[in-house]
Amino acid sequence: MPSVMIVYASLTGNTEECAEILEQAFIELGADVEVVESIVADPEDYTEYDINIVGTYTYGTDADLPDEIVDFYEELEDVDLSGKIYGNFGSGDTFYEKYCKSVDDFDEQFEKTGATFGAENVKVNLNPEEEDAENLKAFAKKLIAAYENKTA
Repeated sequence: MPSVMIVYASLTGNTEECAEILEQAFIELGADVEVVESIVADPEDYTEYDINIVGTYTYGTDADLPDEIVDFYEELEDVDLSGKIYGNFGSGDTFYEKYCKSVDDFDEQFEKTGATFGAENVKVNLNPEEEDAENLKAFAKKLIAAYENKTA
């Protein structure tokens, strides 16, 4: 089974809760999982994992990256992740025009690394509800399937 690294930034606990749901989903699928807060994460660590995931919230009306994940974001584009699978998730508030924009920003960064897109982003309005938990579990399954297809 694949190894998975989930890096996340969470201000209110919503994205952290999503990361925990994902962690459990991957464990149930038989994967080895490491979950790390973005403030202590190093993008270079992704080279040691098969599936690389970022979870982030989007900050404010300008849809900024959270301060605690900016360095990680900027350093990510310089890492060669060819042969790896990636996916992104995050929490936001549909009140804002640019809903969960930081999640999409990470797609652009991952594309620069040579990693392979594994599953559609999961965006959660505020805190994860039951439907969001199911979407996160399906996201985990799709990422595992993308890994298996790549290694088959």
